[in-house]
Amino acid sequence: MEPREPEQNITHMEASLYKAAAEGNIEVFNNKQGLQLESLKTPNQDNVLHVNLATEETVKFSIIKIFSLGFVPSFPFLNLFVTMIKREKKSDFIEQVLSKCPSLLFQTNAKGQTPLHVAARYGHSAIVKLLIKSCAKARDGDLELGTDQVSAVREMLRITDQESNTALHEAAGCGNVEVVKALLEFEDPDFPYSANKKQETPLYIAAKRGDGGVLSVILDKSISTAHGGPHGRTALHAAAMAGDAEAIRVILKKGNLTKERDEDGRTPLHYAAHLGNRFSVVDELLKTDVSAAYIGDKKRGMTPLLMAARQGHLGTVSRILSLCPDQGFK
Repeated sequence: MEPREPEQNITHMEASLYKAAAEGNIEVFNNKQGLQLESLKTPNQDNVLHVNLATEETVKFSIIKIFSLGFVPSFPFLNLFVTMIKREKKSDFIEQVLSKCPSLLFQTNAKGQTPLHVAARYGHSAIVKLLIKSCAKARDGDLELGTDQVSAVREMLRITDQESNTALHEAAGCGNVEVVKALLEFEDPDFPYSANKKQETPLYIAAKRGDGGVLSVILDKSISTAHGGPHGRTALHAAAMAGDAEAIRVILKKGNLTKERDEDGRTPLHYAAHLGNRFSVVDELLKTDVSAAYIGDKKRGMTPLLMAARQGHLGTVSRILSLCPDQGFK
């Protein structure tokens, strides 16, 4: 779905309001008479929600209060404490803002991103769930997800920014499993998430990161899952380049892509061999289909074995020969 065009009738967000949005200070907005939240934007077309979600709030007051009580926490405890305060404060602020102006959910900034894009990119799982719930509620005021509410949620989930990224693309890049689960909970399993302008699908992005957890969720939740990536590569190519054996295993559970070739005629095994020190990846690929070791690329007919040898990856050469002793060097 294409992003909606930013509104022309806008009021630039003054510094005090920007600060209040960044810090999640709802009182400032409550005290402003006649304030139209839907028209309040930064020069980059960010609305109040965009600003809040993309900004790390300060919690100096809470930290000072702890120290004033004579308690000196350890760094891990302090870090956890700060994180908990941030999440609670952010959720409360966003919920109150949306109760005043639900239309902010669908507003896009100069990059075509909705607040959901931003929340997904920063891994705010609780906020993603809140935005989805608020979207359903905004349809008719009922929190029970009926047909109309699900349609409204799916409309928001499918909005693409100027780079053709949905919120799921952003979540796959972030690597937060809970965010990915929340985004797919109400999506049609048959909905085909297309590639962005980099020709990367959410699945490909997760594979490129070597993120087995996110890959598992996407593959389990989506029936129509596009494996494609740039230059004719598949998600398995991406996982091989990432050097992650777990990601390889997850992808192979859903289908054998070991002999799929990219524009250069290279299989995932070619990339694992070229990069070297990917022994567990080489093992997984050959264990699934040893015949991939005999495929040559388009340019020179180079097999993965020859590619590994050319790069001086003797460990990989040994690995391939142990499983394909008839290859040798000709």
